[in-house]
Amino acid sequence: MTLLQAQNVRKLYGGFCALDDVTLTINNGEHVSIIGPNGAGKTTLVNVLTGLVRPTAGNVTFKGYNVVNLGAVRLARLGMARSFQLVNIFPELSVAETIAVAAISHLRHGERFFSSTARNRPLWEIVERVGAIFGFSGKLDQPAKILSQGDKKLLDVASAFALSPEIILLDEPTSGVSTADKSTIMRVLVQAARQMGIKAIIQIEHDMDIVFGYSNRIIAVHNGRILADGSPASIRARADVMATIVGRQYDHA
Repeated sequence: MTLLQAQNVRKLYGGFCALDDVTLTINNGEHVSIIGPNGAGKTTLVNVLTGLVRPTAGNVTFKGYNVVNLGAVRLARLGMARSFQLVNIFPELSVAETIAVAAISHLRHGERFFSSTARNRPLWEIVERVGAIFGFSGKLDQPAKILSQGDKKLLDVASAFALSPEIILLDEPTSGVSTADKSTIMRVLVQAARQMGIKAIIQIEHDMDIVFGYSNRIIAVHNGRILADGSPASIRARADVMATIVGRQYDHA
């Protein structure tokens, strides 16, 4: 089943073409990594896919709806969530409160709801479930600002998962953390996606071990165009693609 589709997308910033005739389809069950050198157009692509940036030409649809016309709130309620490269947690809130902010949106409560969060069982059931899946059960009362960088990354992703999305887009979920933390984050993320019924994951990622270890599809972007789109094995076999993306043949077993 098609969830997200981009057709002939072009994005210009003045005379600079950030995306040029990009067409792709994301289907149920896919874990897609978008790779490419700095300035290739990866973040612009995700910004367009999530409706944050309007394309100059072409269109993007999510479950048949044009994302440009929806806005972030309606997209979230339709089942799309996103986390960013820079951790977007609220430092003065606790871990539980940070997850609750997203859960409130999912439950369709407005500002009036903040005054009664402590008494709302459905909200805290989501917080406790998401907290447990991401390993925060013993840290729910801790201020988010004292978490390790790896846990801050996980909390940012957990907040996106608290929206109960069908598709989630992640901008470098493992950036800025140690190699050991990268593997932990990805294991938890994939396990959480299975437990919560996430239908598709799209991630921008630079770490090739993560890309080839967890993706079932890779989209390589260069100069605003799709250079290659296929399975990890087919991308690894393309010496020209790997030379362009990472400057060498990737031969990790």
